[in-house]
Amino acid sequence: MVCLYDTSTITLAALVHPFAEQLMYFSLMAIPLMGMVISGTISILAAFAYITYIDFMNDMGHCNIEFIPQWIYTVFPPLKYLLYTPTFHSRHHTQFRTNYSLFVPLYDYIYGTVDQSTDDVYETSLARQEELPDVVHLTHLTTVDSIYHLQLGLASMASNPYKPSKWYLMVIMWPATCWSMIMTWVYGHAFVSERNAFKKLKLQSWVVPRYNMQYSSNSRRKGINNLIEEAILKAEKKGAKVLSLGLRNQHEELNMNGELYIQRHPQLRIKIVDGSSLAAAIVLQSIPKETTQVILRGKLSKVASTIALALCQKGIQVITVNKNEYMKLKQNEELGTNLVLSESYNQKIWLVGDGLTEKEQLKASKGTIFIPFSPLPPRKVREDCYYHATPAMVAPKSLENLHSCENWLERRVMSAARVAGIVHALEGWDVHECGNSVFNTEKVWEAALQHGFRPLTVPT
Repeated sequence: MVCLYDTSTITLAALVHPFAEQLMYFSLMAIPLMGMVISGTISILAAFAYITYIDFMNDMGHCNIEFIPQWIYTVFPPLKYLLYTPTFHSRHHTQFRTNYSLFVPLYDYIYGTVDQSTDDVYETSLARQEELPDVVHLTHLTTVDSIYHLQLGLASMASNPYKPSKWYLMVIMWPATCWSMIMTWVYGHAFVSERNAFKKLKLQSWVVPRYNMQYSSNSRRKGINNLIEEAILKAEKKGAKVLSLGLRNQHEELNMNGELYIQRHPQLRIKIVDGSSLAAAIVLQSIPKETTQVILRGKLSKVASTIALALCQKGIQVITVNKNEYMKLKQNEELGTNLVLSESYNQKIWLVGDGLTEKEQLKASKGTIFIPFSPLPPRKVREDCYYHATPAMVAPKSLENLHSCENWLERRVMSAARVAGIVHALEGWDVHECGNSVFNTEKVWEAALQHGFRPLTVPT
């Protein structure tokens, strides 16, 4: 099959062809399916597997990234004639009259149409120096279908904020979903999901192949900590200056807000950032200026304590309805009399974290603004209230390759932890921000603004 439309191997080239070529392409690809129909051996699983294979191989040939290692051909030399590579097909897009075969190069070798530079281009591509990151943001999968929302997943999903997939999509895609779950269980290492550039920094997002439900399991904590620790050491080996911990990778019960890794490796050169100071600053800036009272709900955290202290020092009352939480916060004498234990839920501003129940949300008055201080959003129960985004900022336009959404955030909106890691590197702060350490929230906020990050808006 000859691809005449595009002269470069980009993923789009796998989908865009002249109309006549499209007809011929689909006719040829339909032959095995029609053969199964005619012979009465067709099955949904076989058809799905065949179509998935064709689509994967087609996209792989146009991805413009050579990732098939040379040792595979050393172990099994005949594979050279049975499996094409991105560089093999790239010669067809540049030389046109060579490397015609899709998927199986054997026919090009038989008819003498193999480009003579194919092997050299392949070896040169593999020998390219790896792009080393300056800043790594370490996140993790959330739900079983969240892998489709990564930049390396499905573009139609990755380019929109995460929402649970419709039931019919889950039914259709269950084979791929099950396969991805098996792969995340087998592949025990963090993987690169996104590469960006900002000013002089090279940024990467790495994903720990574990789900929210696994982070909630006590029996999985040791394994998850080992994965995070491995990623930190790998990032340091690659020369990264800062690693920010996203979502539950910075959970207090998991690793003491990242302090565990500093204790294990006191000579660690890479700086660990949990982004708590910036998250607190974002929440403080999101509270309407005329506010005199807020209610603090959900599980207490380092961020929540920082916010409560800042508000009390400004003369704003912080209400809590849980006596244990009140006593825990009261240990800090700087909160003074502005920390109040009450049974009232009438406050219009709710600062919420993990563990906020649906029952509690129903007690809120109409028009209440829920502002999360945790990296995970609460489940939306009320239609007559407003739910602000989790702590995040709008990225500068000069930040490159930011085409996919970060979980439930809008496009070009980045989580507080991710922004904090970038700002940390740009400012050259040679300290960790993890464990009990908290930066000056105003200083971090001003630094983020100076580098072009912008706040999200909150209705008043």
